[in-house]
Amino acid sequence: MLQTGHKAPAFTLPSTSGASISLASLKGRKVVLYFYPRDNTPGCTVEACDFRDQHSALQQAGAVVLGVSADSLKSHDGFRAKYQLPFDLLVDEGSKVASSYGAFGEKLMYGRKVQGTIRSTFLIDEQGKLAAVWSPVKVQGHVEAVLAALTGNAAPAAQQPAGKATATKKIAAKNVTARKVAASKTPAKPAAKKPSAPKSKKA
Repeated sequence: MLQTGHKAPAFTLPSTSGASISLASLKGRKVVLYFYPRDNTPGCTVEACDFRDQHSALQQAGAVVLGVSADSLKSHDGFRAKYQLPFDLLVDEGSKVASSYGAFGEKLMYGRKVQGTIRSTFLIDEQGKLAAVWSPVKVQGHVEAVLAALTGNAAPAAQQPAGKATATKKIAAKNVTARKVAASKTPAKPAAKKPSAPKSKKA
């Protein structure tokens, strides 16, 4: 597995943009490159939707988000359209790029050892070096951790000391109460909803 400070392996892959995307073409920009097993599986859909929901914040932090799997371009196009993903998905046929990043190999699935994509995310800096590595990735809270690494902010409340987390929850509870009181006085306006990801976290 690659480590922080290592040079990120080069790649040029077909993408949902309609053209191939290379790491070289993104020099000078931060890149969040995440490898996932398959389109439209529960865990991968949750992860993609989490990146979607935080995409504006990730962009503001200066990062380009790219999802990578061995699925076909047709599959990627359908997955991206179904969940309104605002970032490109790349086709890694034969998982060659995943292998170069150490994101393909033996893993456990339902208690059995199998060969496949290891859910992994790599934060690549403007010079093409790895600034952070997450592998294997646990979907819940992952995108928040990536955003924290980009911005240099503290980890999410769940990862903070218990006292601070408790204080954060109390403030959140007060805010919720205040919003409920305001909502009871003001008619709610219907809002467009984004497609929801499945509740299951398994890939």
